[in-house]
Amino acid sequence: MTTTGCQIAVVGAGPVGLALGLHAAQRLPNAQITLFDARPVDRDVAADPRTLALSLGSVQMLQRLGAWPADAAQPITEVHVSQQPPSWGEAEVRLRADELGVPQLGAVLSYGALVAPLQAAWLARAAQQPERLHTRFGTPVAALKAEGDGVEVDAGIAERFDLVVVAEGGVFADQTRKALTGDYGQTAWVGTATLEGATPGTAFERFTRHGPAALLPLPPHADGRARAALVWCVPTAADPVRELTAAQRLAVLNTIFPAAAGRVVELSPLKDFTLGLNAERTLVSGRTVRIGNAAQTLHPVAGQGLNLGLRDAHELVSALRWTPDIRLALQRVEWTRAPDRWSTIATTDFLARSFTWKLPGAATARGLGLAALQALPPVKGWLARRMMFGGR
Repeated sequence: MTTTGCQIAVVGAGPVGLALGLHAAQRLPNAQITLFDARPVDRDVAADPRTLALSLGSVQMLQRLGAWPADAAQPITEVHVSQQPPSWGEAEVRLRADELGVPQLGAVLSYGALVAPLQAAWLARAAQQPERLHTRFGTPVAALKAEGDGVEVDAGIAERFDLVVVAEGGVFADQTRKALTGDYGQTAWVGTATLEGATPGTAFERFTRHGPAALLPLPPHADGRARAALVWCVPTAADPVRELTAAQRLAVLNTIFPAAAGRVVELSPLKDFTLGLNAERTLVSGRTVRIGNAAQTLHPVAGQGLNLGLRDAHELVSALRWTPDIRLALQRVEWTRAPDRWSTIATTDFLARSFTWKLPGAATARGLGLAALQALPPVKGWLARRMMFGGR
């Protein structure tokens, strides 16, 4: 089966699924593409406040798709990673966009601010080419069944496709367990903080004895006050956050982050999420490909989950564009994505598990590692490029 004129089903209209659909519509002009999602098309996705952190490579991909909402995004121009005393000194690593010769390291925006323009762009393109681009919102997919050189999609009626891409992931707690899975015994508390004296455009990640905590810059309030998305990871079994009052949470947060992060003066209600690793061994199974959270759900410590999914989507479309045979194209995807995918999974898993180790000197070793990284500009630059563009 060749990729020319093939019928592709995309299951899931989140940021990864929509980006894949748009990219495929641009680069595979003869393909028939059908996008499925359980949510109704008229649901207001723009109001979803969840926070997304995107690398520069992801921003550039969305810009090429004509769906990057620049006015709703806060560029990240510096990343500050440090470890909270009283462990080994005030070890820190600073990554700056100007030192790396790029306009920004990435950007932060709400889920709704990204998905709404992506969905609008898809619907507009589908309206222009209704003979080959099809939208099935409000249509949950109940089952997938391999059928020869294709896949049968059960979404109320059975339809056969040459290729199915599953981009419907969800959160760790609600997922069916995959081949590689593990609960980190950690909870992420997430919300929005209002700051005084914040450093504009700087993202802060702080390693604490309980786990990593991060403040990611958001577009400011209408009155100009600084905002940041908070991700606060703590042990589930001895959760130091759950029983705190709002005032107590504010007080604790202001002891965690360095002075350059500013002072947290307001905090939205926090939501908690169980953290774990849940990954498939392979992206490809027959004529079904899983990307994004459907392929791997990661700990947020490195902020790479969505970026990895967007790179999956880009490489899949590139393979289908340049390799005429679908079987060979999927083999190419499996091989070319493996180094980036597995190095990202391994690095994230190592960092996440390091906070559960009770070894003497673990915090000191982490502090020494940060200090060494800051002192080695070539290594720091290599790491920054990996964070921005993945393993190219």
